[in-house]
Amino acid sequence: MDWLRKHGHWLLTAYVAFVFVQSLFFKFTGSPETVYIFQGKLDPWAASLGFAGVFAPGGVFSAKVIGAFELVASLLLVGGAALSGRGLQTLGAALGLGIISGAIFFHLFTPLGIAVVNTDGSSDGGELFALACGVWVACALLLWIRREVWMGWLARR
Repeated sequence: MDWLRKHGHWLLTAYVAFVFVQSLFFKFTGSPETVYIFQGKLDPWAASLGFAGVFAPGGVFSAKVIGAFELVASLLLVGGAALSGRGLQTLGAALGLGIISGAIFFHLFTPLGIAVVNTDGSSDGGELFALACGVWVACALLLWIRREVWMGWLARR
């Protein structure tokens, strides 16, 4: 357990940062997969509930907005690990957990589904969902490893 506290955070941080950063190309360039997920599946679902446009470009939950938050979480995680900034890493893990909890929710409770079926009929076989679950576990473990940090913050409030 001591090794995990001292060094395991690097493995968890690397995994989360890898998943988030590799997805930025898709989110920031408007790739067909991203357009399909955000504008083809999620925005029509949100519109059916009276929230049209929230996943569209310029919407509060657009691909670029989510990507920007994933980038910030990655920078906080990696920067915190590199600089021995436990507080930064804790903030990154908390932000990452929030982002990925939303992603998992949308996979489970919207037409997006666990195995995303693309416009060409191909399926990702649940890869995005599996990566999201891995990120959730990694962020939760990071928060557990850094619990003295956030528990200290709570105690001061």
